[in-house]
Amino acid sequence: MATSTTSAIRAPNWRTAVLFWTISLTIFYSLFQMGIRNSPSTSSPSSDSFVSYAEQSTRLYNKMEQDLQENGPVFLKQGETSQSLSLSDLFTLKDGKIAPVLKVANPPVRANVLHLSTEYSVPVSEVVKNVFSPYFENTIWFQDPKMYHFSMFHASNHIFSVPATEVEVEAEAAAVKAVAKELCPLEIILDRVLLTSTGVLLGCWKVNSGDDPITIRLKLRSVLPRAPEKQLYDAAILHTSLARLLGPPISPTEAGSDDHLQLLHELVTRLNNQIRGFKAIVSELWYVEEFDLLALALGGRMNVRSFPLGCAKS
Repeated sequence: MATSTTSAIRAPNWRTAVLFWTISLTIFYSLFQMGIRNSPSTSSPSSDSFVSYAEQSTRLYNKMEQDLQENGPVFLKQGETSQSLSLSDLFTLKDGKIAPVLKVANPPVRANVLHLSTEYSVPVSEVVKNVFSPYFENTIWFQDPKMYHFSMFHASNHIFSVPATEVEVEAEAAAVKAVAKELCPLEIILDRVLLTSTGVLLGCWKVNSGDDPITIRLKLRSVLPRAPEKQLYDAAILHTSLARLLGPPISPTEAGSDDHLQLLHELVTRLNNQIRGFKAIVSELWYVEEFDLLALALGGRMNVRSFPLGCAKS
């Protein structure tokens, strides 16, 4: 009797337990699915967050390549440069030669740049000069190959200035040096050369091995919290200025031709055919105080602190 009574009691309890856990699991699963659907990580984020660095840089370079065609050669009209300065702000004709106009940067610009050694910059510079020199007379400024660089991050720039004491400058330099120790030398390849509507001949590169520009800029941002929130360049870009055109091309066989744009396209194509795919190694990160505006580009006064990429592993 006792046994049958116990079994009669256990049966309803067992069925009740199964029903309870079934309902509980159903509710949990429903809430879990709702959480997934509504979580920030799966709710229509910007497409950029899932696009790789290579794809971002390709899309950026494609857009930049259309600039000249869409906006025309603005530099022929003494338009603004890519740094919001007019060409007359930067260059003058002195004794029949182009000379930079050096203006004091107050406060000094503090730039962090990757430097390209002359082992790689000189061969590129020679090709650029060979292609463009015959078509320009006192209307082109070639970048000094000793100063080929990739602008990465500004602790202060001429548009959004952040003054710093000597102590703060030393602290910034030490922080940048620490970042350099974490980075390995970069293997890069010249993706293309393009000419902007403001007359800048740019070498646009991609990283084959090592930290990409987006990552490097994030590392620099993390150690330079006082830096301007708005930086001057897209995070995915890795570029160096090769030359700056200041006037129209003059062809010995096409003197007087108004179709400057077509000739400019032809020269850029010719240059790409010769150096596109050029490979280089970048092994130095510079912390530069520019006491003149665009001192790196124009040969002005500056204080350079060079830090080798140390490739230290944590």
